[in-house]
This record gives sequence, structure tokens and C-alpha cells, in this order.
Amino acid sequence: MRILGLTGSIGMGKSVAANTFRRLGIPVHDADAAVHRLTARGGEAIPAIQRAFPGVVENGVLDRKKLGARVFADKAELRRLEKILHPMVRRSQKRFLGANRRKPLVVLDIPLLFEGRNERRCHAVMVVTASGIIQRQRVMRRPGMTAEKLANILKNQMPDAEKRRRADFVVPTGIGFRSTLRRALRIAKHLRHGRWPRGRHARNRARHGNHGT
Repeated sequence: MRILGLTGSIGMGKSVAANTFRRLGIPVHDADAAVHRLTARGGEAIPAIQRAFPGVVENGVLDRKKLGARVFADKAELRRLEKILHPMVRRSQKRFLGANRRKPLVVLDIPLLFEGRNERRCHAVMVVTASGIIQRQRVMRRPGMTAEKLANILKNQMPDAEKRRRADFVVPTGIGFRSTLRRALRIAKHLRHGRWPRGRHARNRARHGNHGT
């Protein structure tokens, strides 16, 4: 089994690439979806969040707006939340990798892949990207999003240029859906046939961690 890490800053079009892999029958673990499951009513993370952030959980339901207002404006609070969620997400990823260990290729969709040093667990990394203008337009269309909230989110993400520099594959998503789809499809087929990058980034990652091989 080989692991492709998929990442990109907020609003860069990661879901398009992830869905392309799914359409090809390639298993994808979505870290964001795992967080939503963990923080839904009855989710594994709810008791710990309630203890760490009094007042954000009422009748077993997380008030995401209240929690977001606390963590995105305060790095210390954000780190506290990450200490709760990240180990749980990693356990979810481990179960996913175990269930798909006989597959030739799987994808770990992780928004903060580089920030959390998760690239060391991957054989290669694909970054999706778009211009700052397109990114802002996409994100500001989301319900409840404000300019202040976006600014706070971006403060906690690695700059897009640095992500692109570290990537093995870069897919622009601001030049049309079909173009993005074709590029992601080409990369997926390339990897499924065993043609993996041999650059220094890929070699360094291949020397770290258990990839399930």
C-alpha cells in the first residue's frame, strides 16, 4: 500500500481532487469529516471538549460558533482543541489504513498536513492551489464566514507558496473544473500504475513512519 497525502489551504478546492480519487475507487480518508463525526452529538470528542471549553456544549450538542469564536482568535485555545482532536483523528486514520492495507493506493485528505508533519507518513504529497482572490471568493460564500474569521484561519495555516514548494504534485483549481479534474485524474492514474516521484521530498518521507507496506 502507498499513501498519497492530499492537502491545500482553506478554499483551494481540495474536495474536487478528493472526489476524483473516490470516483476511481481509491479509498480516501477525510480528516475534516472525521472531526465532524467526533464532534457530533454523542461523538467521542464531546466530553473532552465540554471539560476544556465550558459553555460550548449544551445538552450534548456542540455550539460550533461559540467554539470557533474562542479558538480561532487565540492560538493557545486552538492548540488545546487540537490536543483533543488530533489523536482521535490519527486513530481514525490508523483504522482506515488497516481496513485498506491491501489496496495499492490510498489517500489521506488532511487540511493541516504539513503543519502537523503528517507528510512523513506519506509516500508523496499533492497540494491543490488557487489565487488569493479566488480563494477569498470561495471562502466568503460559506455560511457564517466573516473576513475576521478567515484572517484568523489563515494565520494558523502554512502559506500556500510554502505548501507548493514542499509538494510532489501541485494541482491548480482556479482554471476551471474540467482542467482540475483532468490533472487530478492524471496524477491518480500515474500513481496507481506505480510511478511514484523519486525527488528528495518523497525519499525523505519514505524513510519515516509506518506506511503499511
